[in-house]
Amino acid sequence: MLAKDGSKIAAEMKRSVPGYGSWLCCGDPIPCNAGDLERSERNSRCDRLGAGVLWENAYVSRSFETTGFLFLLLEISIVVILTILNGVLAMSELAVVSSRPARLKVMADQGSRGAAMAIRLSEQPGRFLSTVQIGITLVGVLSGAFSGATLGARLAGWLGTHGLSQAAADALGVGSVVVAITYLSLIVGELVPKQIALRAPETVASKVAPAMMLLSRLAAPLVWLLDFSGRTILRLLGQSGKSGDVVTDEEIKTVLAEAHSAGVIEMEESAMISGVMRLADRNARALMTPRREVEVIDVEDGFNEIRDQLRRTAQARLPVRKNSSDEIIGVLLTKDFYDALASSGHVDITAIVQQVPIVSDLSGALDVIQAIRRSRCHMVLVYDEYGHFEGVITSGDILEAILGAVQEDSIGEKAIVRRHDGSYLVSGWTPIDEFADFMGFQIDSDRDYQTVAGLVLEEMKHLPDVGESFVMNGWRFEVVDLDGRRIDKLLLTAEVPLDDGASRTLQ
Repeated sequence: MLAKDGSKIAAEMKRSVPGYGSWLCCGDPIPCNAGDLERSERNSRCDRLGAGVLWENAYVSRSFETTGFLFLLLEISIVVILTILNGVLAMSELAVVSSRPARLKVMADQGSRGAAMAIRLSEQPGRFLSTVQIGITLVGVLSGAFSGATLGARLAGWLGTHGLSQAAADALGVGSVVVAITYLSLIVGELVPKQIALRAPETVASKVAPAMMLLSRLAAPLVWLLDFSGRTILRLLGQSGKSGDVVTDEEIKTVLAEAHSAGVIEMEESAMISGVMRLADRNARALMTPRREVEVIDVEDGFNEIRDQLRRTAQARLPVRKNSSDEIIGVLLTKDFYDALASSGHVDITAIVQQVPIVSDLSGALDVIQAIRRSRCHMVLVYDEYGHFEGVITSGDILEAILGAVQEDSIGEKAIVRRHDGSYLVSGWTPIDEFADFMGFQIDSDRDYQTVAGLVLEEMKHLPDVGESFVMNGWRFEVVDLDGRRIDKLLLTAEVPLDDGASRTLQ
């Protein structure tokens, strides 16, 4: 120390060091009651030895050492507490943002006040994020002040007493403290809390929401200012400030795949959920059994002929027409026919025919389901806009649309068959959305066709002959069988090798 600094150090020690009991000169204590002459002689001796000026009142007693150690513990504790608080804020932010609203709603309905508060926080993301950012910024400022200016200075002083130069001690002391605090902040203040939030976001959000609501109220003016500023900048950037969080079909399918991989749901359950999603996108024309495949009873046929037809059929209910026309007068249940025959020995077909709802061929699948629920026969008739009978839809058709390759009352042909050479034999009646899911294609939502046969007609623009083909998205579609004017079978052969994840679009 230089002589000119001695008085400053002495004054500082007098203010900050309680209970000092003696003075120190060149390592030898001088009693407090020593005379001025003795102190003067000792100062002169220190100067002659080159030890600098007397540090007046600089003897650090045991009480000072104890006090300094307590101050050090207090400062370390403050830094640790601030780091933990930063972790709580980071955990709260991620937990509330990543929580599923539906799960929070269930918890709130079960009486969780924290979940209800978390829902309110998530409904105002701007205010919530402003609240969290205020807390994180304040914690960061305080933590930086303590770690750099206080702990760093103490460590630098300790290193200086062990032979390091002042510059080296300052650099090493402050640098070591900064590295240690940074590491602690990353682990305790960021990584671990965020992993906890991701593992149980709803639970964490419901527990931290009350504290976040309190902090939001305490800092309400500043929160409002930050939220208003953020929304203003968003408007200047052309953003509405509203969340565009829309769940797509692809995201739901991804969640289903992850749930199956985790063992939460079975493959069959995942397939049924996917089928329900497909069902909502179909109309009556995509669900119906077309007229040419519908077995009907002609009311003008004789009793024996009708009875023989009912014996041969595998259907539990058949539409009844009049005069071999498209005029369907109702539906006959096989059970009703034999009940009437057993009770009276004679059957009046028109008397036991059941009336069923009629839907348009453009009606949505959900409207069709509602109509089937109103029908005692679990069947509806489908007519087009010109009043022509187009087909029927039964509860079995709905089930088939959900499950895929399911045939009502009988085991029919599979829609898609993979051959040993890697090609596919596809039935023309296969629904285009089911075909696209199986093959990994993307389909145009504005398409006018509902089946694979419709896709072929759309591409070729005419009714093809057997052997005609076209190439689409790396696959050759070849017509291999016709049933009259109906495309019955197609053979799909890969033209070029495709990656499993390749995206294919059906126009």
